[in-house]
Amino acid sequence: MLVGVTILGVAIAAFVQWPLVASAPSDSSAEVDLSSSRQTTLDEGDGVIPGGAAVSVFDEEIPAVGKLDRDLLDALRRAAMDAEADGVRFRVNSGWRSPEYQQRLLQDAVVKYGSQKEAARWVATPETSAHVSGEAVDIGPPHAAAWLSEHGVAYGLCQIYRNEPWHYELRPNAVDDGCPPMYTDPTEDPRMRP
Repeated sequence: MLVGVTILGVAIAAFVQWPLVASAPSDSSAEVDLSSSRQTTLDEGDGVIPGGAAVSVFDEEIPAVGKLDRDLLDALRRAAMDAEADGVRFRVNSGWRSPEYQQRLLQDAVVKYGSQKEAARWVATPETSAHVSGEAVDIGPPHAAAWLSEHGVAYGLCQIYRNEPWHYELRPNAVDDGCPPMYTDPTEDPRMRP
């Protein structure tokens, strides 16, 4: 009963927070103001998901998937095959990102949340982001993230931030030792400090 309530809680939290995922724009390219004096177009080569739709963990030709760390991608694919047997299909909402794309997401978060400090609860800088290094992936839909929350440890896939039930990173030791305690949000993660 407690496990069912916990899974339901994760699913509800994922559903409520889902719009906050740093996801791709609605089309495959976007004009991005990286400075006050120039425009840069972001596209699939920057990690933008084509058409703004999530893709499969097997879509390696898409840079957001293909540029993920190999060990992370292998673990994700093993988990995805097992989840599929349970009727759950993983989708990558966001994976590897270029520094320019990460900067755009950070700028958008500052506008959305009103300050750099508040934005840091949701979006890392290009220098600290595990997405830029290919070591993080955002999984959807919410029921897939809930499946991964329950079963991910068997693959070394761990949710890192309590406020981001879609964000997973590889922790190989988790297979034997369990996932490390989650941070409330990225501001508690020592890796996010310059």
